[in-house]
Amino acid sequence: MSSNSASFVGDIPSHYDQGLGPNIFTDYAEKLADLCSSIPSERVLELAAGTGIVSRRLRDRLHPDSALVVTDLNAPMLEIAKGKFSEDENVEFSTADAMELPFEDDSFDLMVCQFGVMFFPDKTESYREAARVLKPGGRYVFNVWSPMTENPFSETAHRTVAQFFPDDPPGFYKVPFHYGDPEVVRADLVAAGWKDIRHETIKLTKPIVNVEKFATALVYGNPLIDEIRERGAVEPDAVVAEILSALHKRFEISDYKMPLSATVFDCRL
Repeated sequence: MSSNSASFVGDIPSHYDQGLGPNIFTDYAEKLADLCSSIPSERVLELAAGTGIVSRRLRDRLHPDSALVVTDLNAPMLEIAKGKFSEDENVEFSTADAMELPFEDDSFDLMVCQFGVMFFPDKTESYREAARVLKPGGRYVFNVWSPMTENPFSETAHRTVAQFFPDDPPGFYKVPFHYGDPEVVRADLVAAGWKDIRHETIKLTKPIVNVEKFATALVYGNPLIDEIRERGAVEPDAVVAEILSALHKRFEISDYKMPLSATVFDCRL
């Protein structure tokens, strides 16, 4: 598995935003933003915000006086996110590591993270850090992907790329989909001191938006592209073509509608 699984740099952010966003991120972003809009908050922190897919929706739904601080480990992702806001909106951007947040204790009322905790190297420690910067009574709302078997687009991409490298298959897709058991997540939260933990698994049937662009983003829109280039001998576009063919075979019969599954956690201090 790549040691750079959380490194979304170079031309990855644009593919991520335009090819993956409409297909796998926006629907869950709407649900997170809707949940957060019901939580009175003066200061809100978003972790692993990526290209601002959730950020934009949060800003639209939060009270105008609520301060929103948008962070990500990768500055190139935040550059795209910044382009979704005007200068007069109450949003601050900061490059930050979720494992060591550059904020004082008791700084925020609400913390939000979409599909980021799976990449954190020490989940329990990240939950302790979240609790540190939240005020007493604060809330942490985040989601995680269910396993690959319940998100077959990922299974398709993972198996297809492995065919090109049978002796050393890229492992990127194991990272975002390895943390899908809600009981494992709850156990890590409890170990970090969280006591009031609620979760709901949300299953969707999602029409694929532009299957060609989606196939391209499944290769170029995440660190899988770096794993392919590191191995050499195979052109990334050849992998895209094979993934596109596999998507046609798997989803054409369902009129290009694919199941998605993720679990939303709502944790209170």
